[in-house]
Amino acid sequence: MTKNKNTQFELLVQQVHTIGQDILAKFSEDVDSKARFPCESFEAIKTLKLMSAYAPVEYGGMALNIAQISKLCEVMARYCASTAMIYSMHQIQVACIIHHSLDTRYYQDYVRLLVKEQRLIASATTEIGTGGDLLSSFCAVEAVDGKFKISKKAPVISYGEAADDLILTARKNSEAPQSDQVHILLNKKQYKLTPISEWDTLGFRGTCSSGFDIEAEGTIDQICPIPFPEVLSQSMHPFAHITWAALWTGICIDAVNKARISVKRAVKNNPNLPAIPSIRLAEVDKRLFVMRNNVTAAIIDYTRLLEIGDSNAFTNFGFAIKINNLKIESSELLIEIVGKAMMICGIGSYRNDSPASLCRHIRDAYGASLMVNNDRIMMHNATLVQIHKEGL
Repeated sequence: MTKNKNTQFELLVQQVHTIGQDILAKFSEDVDSKARFPCESFEAIKTLKLMSAYAPVEYGGMALNIAQISKLCEVMARYCASTAMIYSMHQIQVACIIHHSLDTRYYQDYVRLLVKEQRLIASATTEIGTGGDLLSSFCAVEAVDGKFKISKKAPVISYGEAADDLILTARKNSEAPQSDQVHILLNKKQYKLTPISEWDTLGFRGTCSSGFDIEAEGTIDQICPIPFPEVLSQSMHPFAHITWAALWTGICIDAVNKARISVKRAVKNNPNLPAIPSIRLAEVDKRLFVMRNNVTAAIIDYTRLLEIGDSNAFTNFGFAIKINNLKIESSELLIEIVGKAMMICGIGSYRNDSPASLCRHIRDAYGASLMVNNDRIMMHNATLVQIHKEGL
């Protein structure tokens, strides 16, 4: 049975490579230059039912695990990093629903709808004035007679206008402290987005991560029954950093592959060339090896905690430190590896019109350390390492 499942997944990976070559790569430059949503990519992704890939089989999903979702993100990123990032962010929201809300009728029905319609979920977890702190909200649920309203100013909602649904965070009620938050799923008919900023950036331009004023309303059964801090520590935080690190690895794989082609071509044209490019290729391949192993180690740790089924296991500071370190180290390696690949490829990598171009790769690379800023994560780790006792 396991062998059969592995074969099925290998076939799925090959299908993703095919749409990557035929669709994602074909439109990636246009998506990047126009900073537009990669609609062609997601039309293709939906034909493979990948939007619901993490959903349980009993709901019609594929029940893929975190390792498999990460692999899909990695493969997509070889062809279009913006598409891979959007897919990752969508799957983060799906994981939050699957892990924490399937005891309620509303969310059970939603997952079936997700499978049937291959819906795209966006997220509004940050708020203007909180400094990017996900565990703090000003806006609050205003509930009356089983219904609620929420007004929120979100500095960033990636692919917000293209999404079918939106998950947002807010204080449980107007009397609750900023840290007493809930997690709410809304469909597009239940909220209005008014743009307050545009998305004209250096990289990851296709994610269309503009800011919006949100006016939303719904019924109280749409509120996730688990407090948001638990959802964040058990699902959103680890799922995000693992799948992001995986897709950043995919960007690096494509960059190193271009460097490899460049070295092979140079040696073929002139066998007497100095060995410097080959040595540089070996060095950058070694750094890629480290990056991939870091992702694998994090997946193993996270899978073990999910299998244990003990929510308290995620409050261990050691796990949070590891996941934070994965994000920091992977985002730094991304810049290093793509930069070294550019040195190997030479001036061709610096040209937008060259087959060896790595212009989009390097621009996307610099966004990785800025989304959930590495300095803020490092400051958080600086506190955690003082409290954490190694081995406990």
